[in-house]
Amino acid sequence: MQNIQLKQNERIDDLQIQGFKIIQDLEGFCFGMDSVLLSDFCDLKNNSDVVDLGTGTGIIPLLIWAKNNLNKVYGVEIQREVAEMAERTMKMNGLENNIIIKNIDLKQAPNILGINKFDVVTSNPPYMNYGGGIVNPHDKKAISRHEIKCNLEDVIKSSSRLLKHNGKFFMVHRPHRIVDILCLLRQYKLEPKSIRFVHPQLHSKPNMVLIKSVKAAKPELKFQNPLYVYTDDGTYTDEILKIYRIDGGSKNE
Repeated sequence: MQNIQLKQNERIDDLQIQGFKIIQDLEGFCFGMDSVLLSDFCDLKNNSDVVDLGTGTGIIPLLIWAKNNLNKVYGVEIQREVAEMAERTMKMNGLENNIIIKNIDLKQAPNILGINKFDVVTSNPPYMNYGGGIVNPHDKKAISRHEIKCNLEDVIKSSSRLLKHNGKFFMVHRPHRIVDILCLLRQYKLEPKSIRFVHPQLHSKPNMVLIKSVKAAKPELKFQNPLYVYTDDGTYTDEILKIYRIDGGSKNE
């Protein structure tokens, strides 16, 4: 674990898995439950090469590296300051040779990283359509939440180009975009294979959807059991507590 100089408004958070820590910007966009749930939703084979599109602070690469035996992970982030912060996080954890942060536009990622090269692509993209209100196009939070630098089609198209034949694409998004998501996935030869809806509580509507698709696969979509975040008394459900396990131990255990 290397000593890293923090900038103003930054803090270090303990991920409570393999001793990994992450640098976060208190005034920027900190990672949320959606990234944690996506990393748990991914089923990855040993020695996979992975790209995370719109990686932000690098939370998804860190979590999937901690939980799997991977070859290499690339985190793609267009915002220079955010990408630099993610790079410092990887150095702090001694993972700079395993998780490579690329400060590039995800639309250019296939041309730079390689076409039809990767086993897995993950993404927690911006959820909100751009133009639905007053948004600062230079604000880090706005860029993370709104389709300013990329849209849903950009993410899905780039993912398809990056993936090998039968490569997997994992994404978390909002249920109200489900028709757009499924249409675009099939348009770019990413066949939806598994969907799981995430509900705040038992009798509430879903507010997140986890989707797995496979490049050039045959049609067959399976729906997993719903994931509930809170019990009726407002505490986390057993499954959420398991996902947020205090220590994941070693990948080799």
